[in-house]
Amino acid sequence: MQHRIIVLGAGYTGAVAAGRLARRLHREDATITLVNAEPDFVERVRLHQLAAGGHLAPRLFSEMFAGTGVLLKHARVTGVDADRRTVTVRTADGTRRTDRTTGTGGTDRTDGTDRSGGTEELEYDTLVYALGSGWDTQGVPGAAEHAHEIASRSGALRLRERLARLDAGAHVLVVGGGLTGLEASTEIAESRPDLDVALAVRGDLGERLSPKGRAHLRKVLGRLGVTVHEHTAVTGVGADRVTTADGTHIAADVTVWTTGFAVHPIARATTLEVTGTGRIVVDRTMRSLSHPDVYAIGDAAMAAGPGGKPLRMSCASGIPTAWQAADALAARLTGAKIPTVPLRYFNQCVSLGRRDGLIQYVTADDRAVRAALTGRFAALYKEVVCKGAAWGVANPTFKIPSRRRRIVREQSRPSETVATA
Repeated sequence: MQHRIIVLGAGYTGAVAAGRLARRLHREDATITLVNAEPDFVERVRLHQLAAGGHLAPRLFSEMFAGTGVLLKHARVTGVDADRRTVTVRTADGTRRTDRTTGTGGTDRTDGTDRSGGTEELEYDTLVYALGSGWDTQGVPGAAEHAHEIASRSGALRLRERLARLDAGAHVLVVGGGLTGLEASTEIAESRPDLDVALAVRGDLGERLSPKGRAHLRKVLGRLGVTVHEHTAVTGVGADRVTTADGTHIAADVTVWTTGFAVHPIARATTLEVTGTGRIVVDRTMRSLSHPDVYAIGDAAMAAGPGGKPLRMSCASGIPTAWQAADALAARLTGAKIPTVPLRYFNQCVSLGRRDGLIQYVTADDRAVRAALTGRFAALYKEVVCKGAAWGVANPTFKIPSRRRRIVREQSRPSETVATA
């Protein structure tokens, strides 16, 4: 019997994991089903560009996974039963669809559609949970009703439409001083110099950057005319203004909320061991501590990096966890030594509009060091990083014949050995 692997979510981590598993395992031994609510890959690290009027080329999963044997399930996950090893799904339009399998040459085995409707239950032997995260209002009154988010493509498109309707001189306030907030504020200010763009941050601007990084950030924001409100906690969001902790009102015809991410709520509703924020607790190989037939990767996983510090929610963290989970799962199934993928950081890449950027070098546990690249070269560096990440997703089975191994029966597998990094 084929080992049934289901991968939930086809963002950077889920798509990479599915492709890497297809490279590691023979399709006669395993079925790999990739479930995603959208038919194409979303470059989440570029959504601030989309919101500011940029164009993102579509990348269809049917083309990306053609010839790999990966089954594509265009559906929305509605539930996971980790004890029964089942996943419940429903397509976005409410109709049920059969698996569309892209075999050799990309030919479809079915017409891809079953109009019977309703939900469907999928059974698995191993689950790779990669449903990721969305925006986090942090319970601030009015944020969900009045603020815009760019953690999803739909949110970025709504913001894009709203910005397009703004007259010159309108106020745009970006709340949140993390990397997303920095990229959003500079992208909007550069693309719409006629708007009054401001940035509200809880602490010091760029407080996690090196002195060189902070100085460059201030220089760019000043050049773009972005007003910075430091040590400003937003406690309420209205239709045309926000309220801060000291009672001050800041004009905001549009508020963009970038204060952090919250994981998909489905894991919290299961019997999986999760943290207080809903992230699945995993071991060094991304395997669930409570359910060994479940792997969690990316933002959905509470994984530890150097020094035992939790990995931050980011593409830089997520892709290595996808490599680790896929390699560990394939090794366990084939009786091979389990490799260890380094889970560490090298730099933080920040685009500051289309023509400027900041590459902040960091320690393995993500603390800034003195060295940083700035300016046009940093913008090009960031662009190469983004294109490289997208290429890795769009070419999931590069050199596919070279690493495949046959699955061995469970009773014949040797004792588990984890290789050191």
